[in-house]
Amino acid sequence: MKIRSAEFVKSAPTLAQAPDLGGLPEFVLVGRSNVGKSSFINTVVGRKSLAKTSNTPGKTRLMNFYRVNEEWVLVDLPGYGYAKVSRAEQQNWQRNFEKFLAGREVIRAVFHLFDARHGPQPSDLEMFGWLRAQDLEVAVVLTKADKLSRNQVQRQISEAARALELDRATVLAFSAATGAGRADVLNLIRAQLAAFVPEVKPPFLR
Repeated sequence: MKIRSAEFVKSAPTLAQAPDLGGLPEFVLVGRSNVGKSSFINTVVGRKSLAKTSNTPGKTRLMNFYRVNEEWVLVDLPGYGYAKVSRAEQQNWQRNFEKFLAGREVIRAVFHLFDARHGPQPSDLEMFGWLRAQDLEVAVVLTKADKLSRNQVQRQISEAARALELDRATVLAFSAATGAGRADVLNLIRAQLAAFVPEVKPPFLR
């Protein structure tokens, strides 16, 4: 898939304030704080600084929307699992997570990102279980794979597949530094777009 254009659209704190993008199919990113979602976005769309990266966990507290090729949308949800955020704020994030993911009919797939160096943590397992219960298409991606040797990456893929009860062939290794895994992600998006049938509204409702 060739990326012809990619643009930031809007940041929104809640589902009610999410942009109306005309029913374009959406691909949502979830993961722990500092797992590398911004770097994932920049690598996938081939833009170095479209999504702002930060070394401070918990910095992204809004849902960020990016339109790609005028055809589909990447949605970056706030990272979870950051211990220094208050319990009340964590609960608020969780409510926004659930409302968005359960109430957004144009979501085609969720990319659930895990740090390849650490594998699934308890909060990851809880989130993955919830996503599966919503009958969402979930793709597991191990980020920062360049930090490990090839053998270590394969071991982490096997461990993640075991913990999440998945076929290991469905777990993707990804590196923003080398671009490894980018083609796999774009192929998955292409397949989902090919199966997407947009809702066509009658002229009097447009």
